[in-house]
Amino acid sequence: MYAYLNGKVAEKGLNTLVIDVNGVGYLLNVSMNTLQETPPVGESMKAYTVLSVKEDAMELFGFATQEEKRMFTRLLTISGIGPKVALSILGSMPLRDLTLAIVTGDITALSRAPGVGKKTAQRIALELKEKVDESDFGSVPVSVGSITPVQEDAVQEALAALQALGYTAAEAAKAVSSVRGQSDSANELVRLALRNMAGF
Repeated sequence: MYAYLNGKVAEKGLNTLVIDVNGVGYLLNVSMNTLQETPPVGESMKAYTVLSVKEDAMELFGFATQEEKRMFTRLLTISGIGPKVALSILGSMPLRDLTLAIVTGDITALSRAPGVGKKTAQRIALELKEKVDESDFGSVPVSVGSITPVQEDAVQEALAALQALGYTAAEAAKAVSSVRGQSDSANELVRLALRNMAGF
């Protein structure tokens, strides 16, 4: 019903925002990631939205980016995950880390979100792994953890090289994440990633 709202930030709460659009205040439930990207009160903001309709309530959920909104709607397709749990998952880590955790099947990382147990984390990884595509990595750089800037550059070069070889962004991300930190050389990371994918 509402694709997005474009207005001024009127209020900021712990997990909520009020966006004033032409004198009407819209209360949005938001993740910590969106709150961090929200401009100060009084400044303009475009928030992408999802309307949740239940028997006893109608709630708006807001997102600073289309990527976060897309991940939210995907999380809602998982059995046992409602809007509030989906928001807590989004707020538990940067979106790039969440995307990578899904692609690589990192159950431990997914389980850190409040309200998410091991079984739910396994369902998230299993059911969403194939739904993550190149657009999810297009504007969401792959997290490389606590490695040096030189290693980070090598990782980004290795990702680009694997995609040039015909692998999808998701496949490249999974392969490089398994060998990140093992070398400062992009060529070496590509070699190690290809060996891993080949099962050596």
